[in-house]
Amino acid sequence: MNWNISSMQCVAQEGDRQDIVTVVHWQCNDTQEIDGKSYSGSVYATCTLPAPEDTFTPYPDLTQQQVLDWIWANGVDKDATEAAVNAQIQAQAFPTIVTLAPPWAA
Repeated sequence: MNWNISSMQCVAQEGDRQDIVTVVHWQCNDTQEIDGKSYSGSVYATCTLPAPEDTFTPYPDLTQQQVLDWIWANGVDKDATEAAVNAQIQAQAFPTIVTLAPPWAA
């Protein structure tokens, strides 16, 4: 699974702190090869973060892993999201509903 942070909304200035992250735009995606074909799934959403309390990391010092840990601690269910991406891929590879032409149209 690939987790990515595409952008972050920030409060520009609050006291002596700058660029305080308040909303994270994230995406989880994956591609799997099944029976010689490639299938992809993706989930995109946002996560609102609470105001930082005691600890504060300046914006230039943030890492993707740190921000991912924040979203997972604030309502984004990592396992459920990855399961949803996998379910999209499985539904493409092994569809349970198909559209067929009438047999007399052949």
